Amino acid sequence: MIPISQVPPASLSCSTCEACCCRLEVLLITDTGVPSQYIKKNPHEISTMLRLADGWCAALDRNTMRCSIYEVRPLICREFELGEADCRSERAKFGY
Repeated sequence: MIPISQVPPASLSCSTCEACCCRLEVLLITDTGVPSQYIKKNPHEISTMLRLADGWCAALDRNTMRCSIYEVRPLICREFELGEADCRSERAKFGY
């Protein structure tokens, strides 16, 4: 059971956010099965999620603002929790 102090307020939900976290750089540190068309290697051969010219993750479905590869999303995306400090910080940058 999640302690009540850690439960995010009802006003925080992914559906009211516009996927702020999908603008972060995501390092691929484990193999979760991310399709190769969503992977970019930097000059040092470090794999990251491909980001489009406007900064959004290439795997983000712009119609639904949901991850199009949710079942095989990177580990860091799996660990990014709704309502935790990083989430609230990213939301605040974009006025959510």
